[in-house]
Amino acid sequence: MNSADTGNGATAQTVGTPAGDARITWHRAPEPRLVLAVSHGAGGGVEARDLQALARTLPGHGVTVALVEQPWRVAGRKIAPAPKTLDTGWRGVWPALAAPGLPVISGGRSAGARVACRTAAELGARAVLALSFPLHPPGRPEKSRAAELLGTGVPTLVVQGGNDPFGRPGEFLAGDFELAEVPHCDHGFVVPKRAEITQERALEIICGRVAEWAAPLG
Repeated sequence: MNSADTGNGATAQTVGTPAGDARITWHRAPEPRLVLAVSHGAGGGVEARDLQALARTLPGHGVTVALVEQPWRVAGRKIAPAPKTLDTGWRGVWPALAAPGLPVISGGRSAGARVACRTAAELGARAVLALSFPLHPPGRPEKSRAAELLGTGVPTLVVQGGNDPFGRPGEFLAGDFELAEVPHCDHGFVVPKRAEITQERALEIICGRVAEWAAPLG
């Protein structure tokens, strides 16, 4: 395990896991109450707009943000492995996420959200943040993944784009989780040019809702 300053106030840490080396980029709060650990989806990395917005914003609310790159991304591969391997990587990095001694919110976007949901209870997560939860493959609502979301066993917030083809907010059945809609956005929280809100406003909605939800958790 080693770490290095990234030059922008963040610190990158390499962590060995049974699935290979993962990487955590720490964005530390001055007076942290919580750690929010979030990983990426199967088609991108921690440069995703929502993850970067959370990393910029939440430290000011007492939440240290840990952006986690799964081993397959660190190794430069373009295709994500099977869910079981993703879970193995997440379990392997968890001790480093818990090392500050603070409650940890387990989170991610898309495939990363599924990992967080599947592993939250066993790892002792304080809560789960599911960004763009892929409720089903596009056009295949019968292939529901709702059981993963309903089985977290901890407080859970889903933040979903209003036009996400992997599951629009209205497709989620009632359950033991909170659901926040970001109007007009797709799976990557991209706002169409003619939408009533700007891209900046969409990211503000995401960060504001997450900060509000996280406030009483630690």
